[in-house]
Amino acid sequence: MKKIFLIICTALLISGCGGGHSNNLNDNGGDLKKIVIGLDDEFAPMGFRDKNGQITGFDVDLAKEVAGRMNVAIEFKPIDWHKKREAITSGDIDMIWNGLDITDERKEYMIFTKPYMDDRQILMVKKDNDQGIRSEGDLEGKRIGVQAGSIAENYIDDNAILKNEFKELKTYNKFQDALDALNGDAIDVFICDELVARYEMRQHPDQFEIIDVRTGYVTEMAVGFRKDNTALRDRVQQAFNEMVKDGTARKISEQWFQADLLKLQK
Repeated sequence: MKKIFLIICTALLISGCGGGHSNNLNDNGGDLKKIVIGLDDEFAPMGFRDKNGQITGFDVDLAKEVAGRMNVAIEFKPIDWHKKREAITSGDIDMIWNGLDITDERKEYMIFTKPYMDDRQILMVKKDNDQGIRSEGDLEGKRIGVQAGSIAENYIDDNAILKNEFKELKTYNKFQDALDALNGDAIDVFICDELVARYEMRQHPDQFEIIDVRTGYVTEMAVGFRKDNTALRDRVQQAFNEMVKDGTARKISEQWFQADLLKLQK
């Protein structure tokens, strides 16, 4: 009986039972049953909850299509965007697919698919309240809001001269929290991703408007994975390439943006 018990324990240890979720594939990916995707579930239109509380969005639709082609189950797991490094390196999630920009800092702990969209930072203000802002220099003396862990926050942290000109800089864990702060006059300007800002403006044309001022970095979006999980990255990339080739990805883009905004997969 002791021998049997030891054999069972050893098998359990080898199979990796216990601890956090982990989905590192072997070379042929044969052990894959489900993928867990981390996202900010208040980041419309990339990933968010609809009026019924169901997770939906542009990236969500892309991910569902990929999972279907890979013949695996899929789970969307909301994460604290500011703690995405911990979420993915711990094995709590398998990937991040949620308007994720490629940055040097993120390359330290993630690998990426080929970029599939471009994005830039833009200024959002309350409707009919442009505050005379015509350039980045006009942000002097303003109360600025950004989302924690965002490209906008990284840009400002790297630009001490600009940061020191603000009256105040506030960070918010959730995108919606920053929108609420802007609508409630807690901040004057919200610096955020253009794609998300334009979606919100269409949803609330009476509340917000965009000032088309160049600020921050122009970035590329991709899907992020743990650095040792190249097999899963490659399988996702293969499925995505097929979606682009047969026009499915274009149709999803047109459904959400009324245009094909996807980059060519080289």
